[in-house]
Amino acid sequence: MARATWVLAATSLAGASLALWLYLDNRALRATLAERPAPAAPPASRTAAARVAEAAPPAARPAPPIPRTAAVQPPALPEQPSETRMDRRARRTEEFAAMFGRLDGESEADYKARLLPLLSAGLTVPRMRVEDQRKVAQDKAHVTPEQSAKLDKAFDKVYGDVLDYTNKAVADGQLSPYERNVSGWLEYAGGLGGILTDANGQIGKILDPAQIRTMSDAGFEWGEYLGLKAPWEQLKPPPPPPRGK
Repeated sequence: MARATWVLAATSLAGASLALWLYLDNRALRATLAERPAPAAPPASRTAAARVAEAAPPAARPAPPIPRTAAVQPPALPEQPSETRMDRRARRTEEFAAMFGRLDGESEADYKARLLPLLSAGLTVPRMRVEDQRKVAQDKAHVTPEQSAKLDKAFDKVYGDVLDYTNKAVADGQLSPYERNVSGWLEYAGGLGGILTDANGQIGKILDPAQIRTMSDAGFEWGEYLGLKAPWEQLKPPPPPPRGK
C-alpha cells in the first residue's frame, strides 16, 4: 500500500510536468500550422466545350497530341539527417531546462510570472477530476462531513512537509531542471514515500478500515489525490543555471 502510494504521487508530479510540456508543444504546433500558406484552390471546372467534346462519339474526338519531350524528373531533396535516440534525449533535456529552469538574468518574480499560469493550467482539470473522485468514494464509504474536515486539516501539514522537502531537494540540486539526475529523482521519491506513509497513518486515525477499503475498492487512491492537490504553485523557483549551462 505504501509503495503504491508514493509511486503514484511521484508519477502525478511527473505527469503534471508532462502536461505542461504537451500544452506548450501543442501551442507551438498550432503556431507552425497557422504560418503555413493556404492550400491552392481546386482547378476550375471544365468548360462546356470540353464536356461537349467528351459527349461526342469516339470517331469525332480529336486524337490526343503525342508528347515530343520526355517527362522532367523533379529535383531530389537532400536527405535529412536522422536524429538518434540519444540526440533526442539531449534535445529534450535542453528544452526542459529552457522551460522550467531560470532564464538568463531572470528574477524569481519573473520566473513565477512565466511559469505559474502554465502550472495552474496544467493542474486544473486533473485536480477537479480527483476532487470529484474523492466525493464519490466518500459517499460510498459513508464518510461524514466531520471526518472529511479532519482529513483536510491533516493534509495541510502533509502539504507543508512535501513543499519543504521539495524546496530543499531543488536548492541542493537533487531535483534540477538543468540535468538528467536519475539517482537524485529516486532518492527524492524515497523521501516522499516516507511523508506519504505518515499521511496514510493520519488517514487511518480518522477513517475506519472498512471506510478505507471501500474507498480503495471504488478506485480512489489517496497518493494520487495528495500528489495532485498539493500546492505546487508555492514552490520556490530553482536557482540560476550553473555557469556553462
